[in-house]
Amino acid sequence: MNLSHDIERYILNLLNGEEENFVSLRRKDLAEMFECVPSQINYVLRSRFTPEQGYLIESRRGEHGYIKIFRITCESTEEKISHINDIIGDSISLGEARRLLEALQDRELITGRERLIIEVALRHITGSGRYENPQEIADLLRNMLCGIMG
Repeated sequence: MNLSHDIERYILNLLNGEEENFVSLRRKDLAEMFECVPSQINYVLRSRFTPEQGYLIESRRGEHGYIKIFRITCESTEEKISHINDIIGDSISLGEARRLLEALQDRELITGRERLIIEVALRHITGSGRYENPQEIADLLRNMLCGIMG
């Protein structure tokens, strides 16, 4: 196992043990616990607790600083669609779209079959000899995901 995985697993265990959809931590305490530098904690938060993966981070630095990690819950169709629109924005690269689809499948917001269908459609528009247009990718991705979730 590597350190980043251990830190991620620790945070996920804390989140899973909470009744609320958030956990409050101190970066310094985590760094001491895992015997690492605070930048390692930052790396884990930036790479493994992103909105695409279903998390929001609130952070305050300094002596009384904290990190709050919120699990995004999408109960209604409208919340899911709003979340998708926020993540995709006006444009998205093909690589970002693939990572988003993987995260949505991991969160069980889409099925493996739905992910495959969307990836085939994305490959079609980007592999058809046309220039990879991030706005076009965003529009197609948004429309397909909203159609699935709506």
